[in-house]
Order: sequence, then C-alpha cells, then structure tokens
Amino acid sequence: MNYLIDIGHPAHVHLFRNLYFRLKESGHKVIVTTKNIPSAVKLLEQYKIDFIGIGAKADGLFNKFLKQFFFTRQLIKIIKKEKIDITLGVSITISHASLFTRSKSIVFDDDDFNATPLFALSSHLFANNVLVPDCCKTMSLKKIKKYPGYHELAYLHPKIFQPDESIWQEMGLQVGDPYFVLRFNSFKAHHDIKASGLSDDNKQFLIKILSKAGRVFISGEDELIPEFRNYKLPVPLEKIHSVLYYATFLVSDSQTMTSEAAVLGTPSLRLNSFVGKISYLKEQEEKYGLTYGFYPYQFNELVNKIEELLSYKDLNETWKKKRALMHKDKIDVTAFFVWFFENYPSSVDTMKKEPDYAYNFL
Repeated sequence: MNYLIDIGHPAHVHLFRNLYFRLKESGHKVIVTTKNIPSAVKLLEQYKIDFIGIGAKADGLFNKFLKQFFFTRQLIKIIKKEKIDITLGVSITISHASLFTRSKSIVFDDDDFNATPLFALSSHLFANNVLVPDCCKTMSLKKIKKYPGYHELAYLHPKIFQPDESIWQEMGLQVGDPYFVLRFNSFKAHHDIKASGLSDDNKQFLIKILSKAGRVFISGEDELIPEFRNYKLPVPLEKIHSVLYYATFLVSDSQTMTSEAAVLGTPSLRLNSFVGKISYLKEQEEKYGLTYGFYPYQFNELVNKIEELLSYKDLNETWKKKRALMHKDKIDVTAFFVWFFENYPSSVDTMKKEPDYAYNFL
C-alpha cells in the first residue's frame, strides 16, 4: 500500500511518526509532505523522516483560504506521481486533493466542532473517513469513527514513550530539582482569530512567583521577547516530552502541550479563550483531574491554583496515580492506527459492526 502523511503543525510529526515507521517496517511506501514550518521541518529532520515541502503557510484568514488552493494543487501532483492509495493527516488539503485523485483520505481531528467549525466543514465533509477520540463532540456523519484515546497517546503511551534522564544535565539541574515549564502560544492558526491567552504582564508575574520555588523554562512557538530569553528551554525540540515528564508542572495557553503534560502525569494549568470548548481537555480535567483550565479573565484563580499545587508534598506521586487511572480507559493509539490503515477499508466495516473493537488495543 502507498500512503501519504501531510504535516501542518509540529505536533503532527509526533502524532504520525510511530505510525510512519511501523508502516515502513511492514514494507509499505510512505510519503511525507509538510508545510514549511521551521519547527516541524526540524523535527522531521531529527527523526530522520524524509519529506517533501509544499510551501509556507499564510497569515490571515483570507490569505490562508487562497493558499489552500496552492497546497491542494501541490498535493494532487504528488499523489498522482507517487500513486498514493491513502492520504492521512490533520489536514484540509488531503480531503480536497482526494476528490481529484484515486486516493482515499482519512482525516484526524481531536477538536470539537464548535471549537474549529471551519476545519470540520472544510475537511470532514470531503474526507472518506474521519478518526476522532470518543470524547469529541462532532458532526453526525457515518464516516466519523471514534476510538478511546487522545492524539497525544500516539506518542506518549507508556508502551511507546520512555523519558530521557539526560535532560536534567542539559538543563543544568540535579535529578529531582523542582522546575516549571511555561508554554506560550502564537495564536496564528485560522481557529485562533480573536482567541487570547496569557498577556505579557501575566507571563512576567508567573516567572516571578515560580522562580521562588524552582527553575523556570519557557517554550514558545515564536521567538521569545528579550525579557524572556534568559528562560529559554536549552533542550532539543525532540526531548520536550521528557522535560514535561519530569517537570513539577506546566503553565500554558496552548492546548496540545497541556494535554501532553496531562497524559504524562504532570499537572498542567491552561489559560485561554478555548477553555470549555475542547472535550479531551475537559475530560482530562473533570474525569481524571490531570489538568486545569481557566478563562482569560481568571488569572487570579490560576495563580491561586498554582499556590495550591506548590503546597502539595506528594504532587508527583498523586498525578502519576491519576495518570494510571486514565490509562486503564485508553488504548495504545498507534497500535490501533496501524491496524486501521493496514486493514483499510475493511477496518471501517469492522468498527461499524463492532463499535468497541478499538478496546482490543488496551
């Protein structure tokens, strides 16, 4: 079988890299395309994944709309040249390109329809199938197939991920020293129009209070402003999950890294305007108690929760127990993905006849 994986965000590299290597190991042809996003390109290079660049993303909703025609055209050419059977990705482009080629498109999504309606309408309606976590609130389409997991478990499930202890030395710390990770979002995606998160004053205050309890490290999607550069995380991008695993906790205005910390059993606190709109984060907060969400006007409440967490004497042990409870309900997502694609399209029929089939991958 010939597959094409389209990358549109650094997190997609993590989401698909294990699937990529397992499909390759089974003798399949796998082509990777990517928008020219420096951090995504760097990750692909670090994981030694060959890729084809299809151009840079545009800023602004109208420019993104126009650029989409270019991306689709580029992908159609590649699909035809490489004789691709199945395209996959968190991607509008693959669903559109498949309409003009022999390939079938499977879109991945973990956002609720109300959070990213434009993406859902532009991709789900045109895709052959859509794979989503079972906690997501989506459109009622027969082509949507749900599984008990999160995107982050495709690369952070205990069967796959083992933390790298070398990060302690790289960060200039002794093993067990308390440290905190701050993650700042750029809010440049199409669904980020009018979205908001931590202000610069908020960030300065967080650095001030957390520095009293341990080292502070900042990870950001954009170049950090001068005031924050001394806190830049001095660890290669591919080791960020080991950093999160050992961190005391994460404070962020990003969705993905908040969930990554949660599934690793690290407390995570998030402040942005998407709070309450993302079902997988709501589930991680309300069912498993792994993370906390705050609206932009609730910065004082965020600070109060930070002070509460700092008072815990057994914070790490408590959260690792919560993580273990979560994993009892969630599958090895990569194993499920491999089964789904290697057996497609009969895998779709299997899931239709046996809605709980994915639990075979616990």
